Amino acid sequence: MELASVVAVSGFLAEATAWWAVRARAAPLWRLLPGVLVAMALAAVLVRPPVAAADVRVGLAFGVGVASGVLLYLATRLFVAVAARSSFFRRATVEIYAEAAPIPIGVAIVLSVAVMVPSEELFWRGLVQPHLDDLAGPTAAAIVTWLAFTAVNVPSRSVPIVLGAAVGGALWAALAWWSGGMLASFASHILWTGLMLALPPAPGREVVGP
Repeated sequence: MELASVVAVSGFLAEATAWWAVRARAAPLWRLLPGVLVAMALAAVLVRPPVAAADVRVGLAFGVGVASGVLLYLATRLFVAVAARSSFFRRATVEIYAEAAPIPIGVAIVLSVAVMVPSEELFWRGLVQPHLDDLAGPTAAAIVTWLAFTAVNVPSRSVPIVLGAAVGGALWAALAWWSGGMLASFASHILWTGLMLALPPAPGREVVGP
């Protein structure tokens, strides 16, 4: 098995296990996940240096990434506003934002946008998707990366997290497919995450404030 395949499979198992440990209360999210994701990112970069954008101009990739991040945030806010009418979904959303309660929200934002999201992008769109592209072509690589990114979040046992991974993962895989690199998905993912923490939907504001 190629080294890239070993790193990809190991990273998938590591992230899934980390989510399982968090939900089993074996370790706090903000202590465990950043370290696991950084280790995955370092391994990914050592195996395959990331490419910003091979098929479109770097500026275009960045601009589209930023625009898509804003649009995804607005769409997410609209979806949550409707879905939160369900007490189940509202409670699940509150529980996710409660993960940030033990630490200052500013620290949560920095850990997310400066550590966790970049690490995920370096691993998933920097290594996994281009490696699968080498093996099966760009379309199959995008689909498999999207499915794997969604699946790795299932052990979180959180409907909002899994839905976010499914919808966001589809967008970010599509951006990497379109641009031939990870800059567009990188910008989109960081902006969406930052906005979701800094300007949370109503259920989140119950926990972290406006």
